[in-house]
Amino acid sequence: MQVFTSLARALARHGRLLRWLAAGTVAAAIAQPALALPSFARQTGMECAACHVGAYGPQLTPAGIRFKLSGYTDSDGQGSKIPLSAMLVGGFDRTAKDLTDPPTEHTKTNNNAVAQEVSVFLAGRLADRLGAFVQTTYAGAERKTAIDNAELRAADTFSVGGKDLIAGLSLNNNPTLSDPFNTAPAWRFPYMATELAPAPASPLIAGGLGQHVLGVSAYGMYDNHYYAELGTYKALSASTLDKLGLQDEVGRLTSNAYWRLAYFGDLKKQAYHVGLFGLNAGVQPDRVQGPANRYNDIGVDASYQFLGTREHIGTVYASYIHEKQKRDVAYANGEAENQSGTLKEMQLNASYYYNQTWGLTASTFRTKGSSDALLYAPAPDMGSATGSPNTTGYMLQADWTPWGKESSWGSPWANLRLGAQYTWYTRFNGESNNYDGSGRNARDNNTLYLFAWTSF
Repeated sequence: MQVFTSLARALARHGRLLRWLAAGTVAAAIAQPALALPSFARQTGMECAACHVGAYGPQLTPAGIRFKLSGYTDSDGQGSKIPLSAMLVGGFDRTAKDLTDPPTEHTKTNNNAVAQEVSVFLAGRLADRLGAFVQTTYAGAERKTAIDNAELRAADTFSVGGKDLIAGLSLNNNPTLSDPFNTAPAWRFPYMATELAPAPASPLIAGGLGQHVLGVSAYGMYDNHYYAELGTYKALSASTLDKLGLQDEVGRLTSNAYWRLAYFGDLKKQAYHVGLFGLNAGVQPDRVQGPANRYNDIGVDASYQFLGTREHIGTVYASYIHEKQKRDVAYANGEAENQSGTLKEMQLNASYYYNQTWGLTASTFRTKGSSDALLYAPAPDMGSATGSPNTTGYMLQADWTPWGKESSWGSPWANLRLGAQYTWYTRFNGESNNYDGSGRNARDNNTLYLFAWTSF
């Protein structure tokens, strides 16, 4: 208790910043998280490649994991640094067949080139045991500026039984954002992707609450092996969301808990982890007292990194999430055919990086769930003629990261990644052919995505 009492006091001393973060984290959701930030490199005196696989985020090495758990506060001791960074992502996507309608009012039915994200970050050390990762983003497809993923951490290291314990508190706006591993939904592959192509259904924990909630969790890493985290979230009020230009997409949360357990091994030239995570939450979409739709998500995950001399790096990440749904509100309102159901999601990917510069990642993903003719009703592009969410596909990405190493141009002030990504489906929403009842096939959603991703 003394550990968390001292950390709570550290947070209380910065009440103005806490109030600012609580107000800011309610804004629009942006699809993919980031990053390897040059502000972190300037603060620590280390190149991006020290903490990130492939010299770019968000894949964390063991050093990156410790930096995050320590509250983004480690420094080179050479005076204070301004914890600011910026990011620009430009993207072009092409699906095999045009969509029926444009994804947003500012885009076309196909072949969209947009400034996908223009972001400014408050990221780094704020005080001795207090750090932040707060992202403000302009989304070019929607032409909207908002606070994106945001986290404030207070952390310290203690000696317990002769072993180190890193303990902390995280105030954040997205379940799994606080997680240090690259298998939890907020930080898993793809680390950058188009927001304009059709995508399968996903469990609530995989972004369903992001940016619409505010929560706090307590976490600890003991003996550099044993990681645990426990937290809870509260939905932002409808009036607050409305003032910030957001639709009330979540509703009101009833009793809920987010939890995480993992075992981590750092073997210097290799690293791995195995773990469990979960979210149990009730959602009242109309914000009224009474019944709620309840979601019980449980995930199992694992990762392996071969780091070697950092010339050849290989990684493997795997996760499986099982969601039980109790749809009392949806069933009563005629929005679901069945009062209960399940949704299961599997992801597996492997990456290879040469000289922290040239990268190749292959991924397979699968979504499987119980059929429901109302919940997954037929609709052009996204619905299911069979009421099934079952989807299977693959993704291949090649990327080039010329900077981010110690001798790189602009180090530690700039980084860049150029990438080409291709996604193809063998099944989408239950079928390979005519899955939506309007003649669209799974392969019609195959997508080429080209991106330029820079930070400074």
